[in-house]
Amino acid sequence: MTLQEASNFFDRLKNESSIKSERKVYGKFIHLLGKLKNRSFSKEETQSMEAELDRLTLELSPENKKKYFRTSLSRFEKYLKDVFSLIPKNYYTNLGLGLGTSFGILSGVVFLSSFERSLGIALGLTFGMLIGLIIGRSMDAKAIKEGRAL
Repeated sequence: MTLQEASNFFDRLKNESSIKSERKVYGKFIHLLGKLKNRSFSKEETQSMEAELDRLTLELSPENKKKYFRTSLSRFEKYLKDVFSLIPKNYYTNLGLGLGTSFGILSGVVFLSSFERSLGIALGLTFGMLIGLIIGRSMDAKAIKEGRAL
């Protein structure tokens, strides 16, 4: 399945669906495919992407469409990240916030326990999220500068 065929397929599904959550997943797929069409890839790279789209067997008519296509979208994004080092927008920011939150709570409990426990957790959480946000934003900026962000 070519990128254009896949985009047309998801356009059709989006127009046919009346469920908002399904339409959202289709829209994400359409956006991703549009970004890929605007980039310049070699013929082999394009064929590799099209082969991956074929492996996803998008033409199936599953019972739970939203779950099936959300899983297919994440598999395709993982493929793009592994093979072409292409990442979605704000990838590192979201990763940094998640990790910062986790380590912030842990450090709040361990190191800031001299304060009241809830205050130590709150401070640790705040500082962890802030540090994760700063690191994630800088890594996203670097990825955009290198042309790896979609």
